[in-house]
Amino acid sequence: MAGLVPPVTTTIPADASKTKKADEKIDYMNLPCPIPFEEIHREALMSLKPETFEGLRFDFTKGLNQKFSLSHSVSMGPTEIPSQSAETIKIPTSHYEFGANYIDPNLMLIGRVLTDGRLNARVKWDLTDNFTVKANAQLTNEPHMSHGMFNFDYKGKDYRSQFQIGNGALFGASYFQSVSPHLSLGGEVFWAGQHRKSGIGYAGRYETDKMVATGQVASTGMVALSYVQKVSEKVSLASDFMYNYMSKDVTASVGYDYILRQCRLRGKIDSNGCTTAFLEERLNMGLNFILSAEIDHKKKDYKFGFGLTIG
Repeated sequence: MAGLVPPVTTTIPADASKTKKADEKIDYMNLPCPIPFEEIHREALMSLKPETFEGLRFDFTKGLNQKFSLSHSVSMGPTEIPSQSAETIKIPTSHYEFGANYIDPNLMLIGRVLTDGRLNARVKWDLTDNFTVKANAQLTNEPHMSHGMFNFDYKGKDYRSQFQIGNGALFGASYFQSVSPHLSLGGEVFWAGQHRKSGIGYAGRYETDKMVATGQVASTGMVALSYVQKVSEKVSLASDFMYNYMSKDVTASVGYDYILRQCRLRGKIDSNGCTTAFLEERLNMGLNFILSAEIDHKKKDYKFGFGLTIG
């Protein structure tokens, strides 16, 4: 009897594929706004450039109200000093840092002062929804080591632009434009009047829900490539390639970023044989334990650190 029943066929309308293609048509008048030019490698940097340290670090932050807080930081460990020999020379040091933070939806003020006389200040002010002013400054007791920088950022519908001015007659500008829903292209120029140097660079970034690929080249000789694959919501794999065609220096690295329920683990290994691991463990609400390790067998340089963060 089954053989007597005619097979059921489904007729697909001829215009169905045309309708699907029409739905997938790109609206170039409504492209997404790209990220700032200076942050195009941010996913790769999160995995491959953790804030490693050596020795002991203790950070405490106390909120006085919803907008104002004070911070205290103590660090003890060796500091590298310049040397012409192949071996790394370190001297024991310790620092205390006092900070004040004011964070508002439109204004952010951050200040830090250290026992060695350094003063760091950072300001971010959103004048409008599209225009932001940023300022960074560092004052030191050492001659010619203090510096300051102003950034003026404008966020368009599908582009971002930035103008920079700093001490030493430093000027810079960048522009980043979305050319498709996933691809952004842009460039930057700079002029350092004090050193009589100028440069121009170009960059591209391709991003989907599962990956981010970035390429950057500059007239200073730098070529930077990075790729991040999002394996899942908690696991990311990253790689980068750095090449300077003037000095012929080449470095490549691969790393990972693993977010667990109570901790975050990041690590990498590069072509020079340097291995890095960084662990952030949440012990309780507002209490984090940090482990940092960096091993460089070629330079015979070994760095291990642990710390606590409260607040």
